[in-house]
Amino acid sequence: MTNKEEFLQIYNEYVKRQGSQEFLDWLLKTDFFTAPASTKYHGACEGGLLLHSLNVYKTLRERYFEEGKDSEESFAICALLHDLCKAQFYKVSTRNVKNDVTGQWEKVPYYTVEDAFPYGHGEKSVFLIERFMRLKTSEAMAIRWHMGGFDDSARGGSFAISLAYEKYPLAVKLHLADLESTYLKEKNTSMVNK
Repeated sequence: MTNKEEFLQIYNEYVKRQGSQEFLDWLLKTDFFTAPASTKYHGACEGGLLLHSLNVYKTLRERYFEEGKDSEESFAICALLHDLCKAQFYKVSTRNVKNDVTGQWEKVPYYTVEDAFPYGHGEKSVFLIERFMRLKTSEAMAIRWHMGGFDDSARGGSFAISLAYEKYPLAVKLHLADLESTYLKEKNTSMVNK
């Protein structure tokens, strides 16, 4: 099964709310399934964003799902779509790199950021999802604050993240799953930093 097939299987099995099919139809028209997850860190390769989304889902589901307390649909939405903001965000460019073996300069592809809709990170993902389907408050908070202390608002001194984590356990769980996937599971998944 390909990563795209796995994503679609999870999404179609668990995400049933109104607007979910319209959202998926839109998503399939974007570069979400081929985009990188970053320009040079984890998943800086074709399909890196999709790989990261699946890793976050698996980590979130395996480590943090509590039967009777958590929702399969919420876990699928939050994990699979938390980095939706990265669709239509990167572009491929080239740079000259000297080949160590031949000594010749060669054009090598790399990713650059081209943010046509600079709305933030987590908040942009929430906005894009809600164009099609309503999120529960806990889902919106989890997606909005999944970056934890790396979020620009938190780095700028906002205390809203602490309140969100205190009120919404799903936000803490998603952040932890994102961290583990990024720094442990996806180490050496960049075509830039091998």
